Amino acid sequence: MMKHVHFIGIGGSGLSAIARFLLERGYTVSGSDRVASTVTEQLANSGAFIHIGHHPDHIQGADVVVRSSAVPLDNPEVQAAQSQGIPILKREELLARLMENHTAIAVAGTHGKTTTTAMIAWGLTQLGLDPSYIVGSVIHGLFTNAHAGQGPHFVIEADEYDHMFLGLNPDMIVITNIEHDHPDCYPSPETYYTAFEAFARRLRPGGSLVACAENTGTARLANAMKTQGLPVWTYGSQPAEYQAVAERLNTEGGLTFEAIFVPSRGDSQMLARVSLQVPGRHNLLNALAALAVAHRLGIDTQAFADALSKYKGTARRFEVLGEARGIVVIDDYAHHPSEIRATLVAARSRYPRRRLWAVWQPHTYSRTQALLNDFAHAFSEADNVIVTEVYAARETDQSFSAAQVVQAMNHANARFIASLDSVTHYLQNHLQSGDVVIILSAGDANQVGYRLLQEWRSESEDPHVHPTL
Repeated sequence: MMKHVHFIGIGGSGLSAIARFLLERGYTVSGSDRVASTVTEQLANSGAFIHIGHHPDHIQGADVVVRSSAVPLDNPEVQAAQSQGIPILKREELLARLMENHTAIAVAGTHGKTTTTAMIAWGLTQLGLDPSYIVGSVIHGLFTNAHAGQGPHFVIEADEYDHMFLGLNPDMIVITNIEHDHPDCYPSPETYYTAFEAFARRLRPGGSLVACAENTGTARLANAMKTQGLPVWTYGSQPAEYQAVAERLNTEGGLTFEAIFVPSRGDSQMLARVSLQVPGRHNLLNALAALAVAHRLGIDTQAFADALSKYKGTARRFEVLGEARGIVVIDDYAHHPSEIRATLVAARSRYPRRRLWAVWQPHTYSRTQALLNDFAHAFSEADNVIVTEVYAARETDQSFSAAQVVQAMNHANARFIASLDSVTHYLQNHLQSGDVVIILSAGDANQVGYRLLQEWRSESEDPHVHPTL
């Protein structure tokens, strides 16, 4: 019987969320990571036994060991578990166990899966259905990225990296979009697409596949799955079954729209009127996907839409860190060309008359090189662009430099500044009142935003710095 679970790489977003879930369920949780972080500190405060560094003794007493995809097989804790006969699971294997006996809703896609998962979890929570959920980012208003609920639903962000989502068997699958990513796992666009097809086939009998009609990859997948007899529902523009009409900008900087259901036979049905606080048309599509899920589950769609109207986002997804000196600082996790483009369009929509600065930290050498041309054309909405050196993440340093991306840009105000310290210094000397700075990073460049606000806070007794939403 599994009572004590040890996580190798517990500070990561994926494993930390599962650890929080198990702590709520009453399990003994221990874990290790290379360095201490806010996440490891929070887990320790919640009752987990945290070790900084890796050592064979750390797994003592564990019934199961779970390792991050980034943890190599020669890790001393992995080897100790093998020698002691302790089962070693990857996160998808543990998640599959946890999701048994629930209505499992899995959200996948190159972009938007964190927000869509969070929207579904938020809506179900606000309606008193107490879902279980595991999301890749902390949900504002719920103050966590994981919860072990008492309700029948289990909502999970299904990550394609290292084929994680192929270990799941959901009752409902949402696929937001499919655009080539993670070239270290998927060397070609076709191998990437094929993995999503394999995931769609893991749908439990009687389940539903919800796919975006506006993305080439998901439209292809929807058609392929329909020919194989899977129940597929699309969302987006006509001829999707779930459509957003009467789209318009609202006073919150988001979009207001009406969601309608257009079955292949019969008259269209008005589902709800939605008014979002989070900006951008990509978030309209995320909300439409969440509403489609609610409709397939038989939930009151207007009540669900009312809940979405109160949704304020998640950490590091267009997160306003603060405002000082009349300058707004935003943190965003965008690290793919399409994500960057959508985020900057949303920023331009929310701040139409303000000068927009984009600070981008490329994430992994393999992605930056494989998508270099797309990155070079992703920043047209920004007035000024700063590109830092590549954040290596799980990869080793290479001779490639992000300066090559800047050289390929046709942008009058794009510049390469390698270090985060130098970026901070440059911004301090060039930002003006009325500017908006967006830090685009899946790495550690968000510290630039915090440093700027801290510096401005120290300069004045009343700097008018607003807390995070």
